[in-house]
Amino acid sequence: MSSPGDDLVRPSRDRFEAAGVRALAMTMVDNGGITRVKAVPIARLERAATNGVGMAYIWAAAGTDDLFADVAPFDNPSGDMRLVPDLGAARILTAAPGWAWAPVDQLSQELEPVPACQRTALRRTVEAARAAGLELRATFEIEATLLDADGRPAHEGPGYSTTAFTLLEGFLLDLVEALEASGVEVEQFHPEYAPGQFEVSVAARDPLAAADTFVFMRTQMRFAARRHGFRVSFAPTALAGEVGNGCHAHLSAWRDGANLMQGGDGPAGMTDAGAAALAGVLEALPGLLAVLAPSPAAYLRLQPHHWAGAYACWGVENREAAVRFIPGTVTSRERSANFEVKVGDGGANPYLVMALLAAAAADGVDRGLAPPEPVQDDPSTLGRDELARRGITRLPTSLADATGLFEGSDLARRVLGDVLHGAFAAVRRRECETHGALGEEELADAYRWRY
Repeated sequence: MSSPGDDLVRPSRDRFEAAGVRALAMTMVDNGGITRVKAVPIARLERAATNGVGMAYIWAAAGTDDLFADVAPFDNPSGDMRLVPDLGAARILTAAPGWAWAPVDQLSQELEPVPACQRTALRRTVEAARAAGLELRATFEIEATLLDADGRPAHEGPGYSTTAFTLLEGFLLDLVEALEASGVEVEQFHPEYAPGQFEVSVAARDPLAAADTFVFMRTQMRFAARRHGFRVSFAPTALAGEVGNGCHAHLSAWRDGANLMQGGDGPAGMTDAGAAALAGVLEALPGLLAVLAPSPAAYLRLQPHHWAGAYACWGVENREAAVRFIPGTVTSRERSANFEVKVGDGGANPYLVMALLAAAAADGVDRGLAPPEPVQDDPSTLGRDELARRGITRLPTSLADATGLFEGSDLARRVLGDVLHGAFAAVRRRECETHGALGEEELADAYRWRY
């Protein structure tokens, strides 16, 4: 059979060579949430696109500590897969002269997708929704922490202040210029709340492109930070005792070119189908939390009063709700109305996040779900009886509890398939065993530079 990249090799090589690119970095994100890389010289681009490059199959069971969960069929050293770059999604790494980047699909020796390929699971989900007449658009907000060589944060706040901005402006400007030069549409950027923290938001695209862009952006951020004498941490708790780094996912559902999240008679002006998409995500969220918040350190961040969405509810512009509906201004509503899933963090595999959220949204539309009443209060201030009356529940407070719900999620198993679902759960269980008993300082130290 022909390789997926055959028709793109020559145009890609011409583009790379014109830009002075000498090598291609090819990345996958494993079930531990780590972005793994293999690289080839541009002279070998055709061979990589045709045959892929080898990677041991067992990496589907890898954790953040580079050790492996004991789960079939990844419980032995045998087996090889081919990492085949998607040259249609390739970009020039403008923050690292001489380099280009491409995401890979994990294929067998017969060049068929392996069951554990997270990117394939996402592509399959998007195609299924599209076949049902539903288009999904998505993006991630990336929060990160800049630290200097001595581990000190690049700014001490105040949050969102010009005081912090003046300490970050050179890095931020170089980063944004690098992103825009590589075709990423930056919408806004600023210093964030916690010491050293900043955020970059980009335009929505289809969920597969959104996940690819997420990986590419973080790669660009690493190089831009290094040029300014910093290191960048995407860990949910980069500094013990501080507000952690989130990675909020934004989604909207469209049909026939119309945004279903506005222009209707449903809650907050949504159409019935748009409200159903939100309801599908909200219903599935407890069983998906282990994917969105996949480490013990994630649960240091996922607390009330942290704007992290610790309760399974939705609200209009409510930053304490797990799902925040954003109607958009009257001048932009037709294109910008969306909902934000606040519980995710930088340890999450973006392909799995988008696959499961997209599937949950499509499932809600297919079943015609209706969301409960919106919550405009801080849920943690409501009494137990009021929470029960309104059907508001606390999301799992530990990775172990979240993993148990993930293992029992029919939607997660159906979307991912038995092999990928089982491997992901096994990596989470092992993470609970190795890191679950660590204290806050130890967790911050363990995860600071892993993602």
